[in-house]
Amino acid sequence: MADSAQAQKLVYLVTGGCGFLGEHVVRMLLQREPRLGELRVFDQHLGPWLEELKTGPVRVTAIQGDVTQAHEVAAAVAGAHVVIHTAGLVDVFGRASPKTIHEVNVQGTRNVIEACVQTGTRFLVYTSSMEVVGPNTKGHPFYRGNEDTPYEAVHRHPYPCSKALAEWLVLEANGRKGLRLGGWLFRAIPASVEHGRVYVGNVAWMHVLAARELEQRATLMGGQVYFCYDGSPYRSYEDFNMEFLGPCGLRLVGARPLLPYWLLVFLAALNALLQWLLRPLVLYAPLLNPYTLAVANTTFTVSTDKAQRHFGYEPLFSWEDSRTRTILWVQAATGSAQ
Repeated sequence: MADSAQAQKLVYLVTGGCGFLGEHVVRMLLQREPRLGELRVFDQHLGPWLEELKTGPVRVTAIQGDVTQAHEVAAAVAGAHVVIHTAGLVDVFGRASPKTIHEVNVQGTRNVIEACVQTGTRFLVYTSSMEVVGPNTKGHPFYRGNEDTPYEAVHRHPYPCSKALAEWLVLEANGRKGLRLGGWLFRAIPASVEHGRVYVGNVAWMHVLAARELEQRATLMGGQVYFCYDGSPYRSYEDFNMEFLGPCGLRLVGARPLLPYWLLVFLAALNALLQWLLRPLVLYAPLLNPYTLAVANTTFTVSTDKAQRHFGYEPLFSWEDSRTRTILWVQAATGSAQ
């Protein structure tokens, strides 16, 4: 950042700081941002692990709040130099209503933007989603594309619709009263026929590095969108999953789909119809629906170096290290440690 501010201790705010990505961003900031003076962690549900962070040299402030409540967001943002907005509601199965998804992802993002403008916070890094780009409902492939690759984004499901609108709000707000924003297409759940997934530690590092460099490179980075990427290999969906599930004792049964594709299409449509009919009475949220089928059955891969060119990003964790860490995490989560 600017030379005149080198000695200044900065205040960072991470919304959704107790979520899966948010927690990694919080820990990465504490490890990798030397000018961090205060770290505010804003979330609706605060994790008990925050207590252990309060004993370090950086002031860690836990703030319980809701991004849909503008006054709570404004109070959390006031005095912050940088906001990393990871809070969001991820739901592709229909567990939440379209209204709730819109309130959290769109109105919540609007509240964060307005709070930054009103309080004078100049730098905002926003976590978007791969679903903003695709795959679209037509099943068009996206084969090793980059941020500028043309692709017809057709959104019908409430979740990708909400993330696309929220991202548009962020990019449109860039430059308002000096506000500089970096947009991120974070592929939180990359699912495709062939793909390279991104280790969450590298995604967190990308956020931290972008936030650090945004002031000095505001003209270049402001209002830009970046794919998150690392050295993870391109593999089929099943083969990639087995890199982590195999060491935990799980095995695939058979090499071919148990059901033909036309039948999956029929079942997905039937599930969507049942969900619509039953919603007034009971929550029916099957894993298979037309949107999740399109995601799982569409080639969607990325090949880009934009983040490296714009702000010097290099993956912090190698593929081997990422694989080992993920296996240990899966084993701990499932109690399958060998």
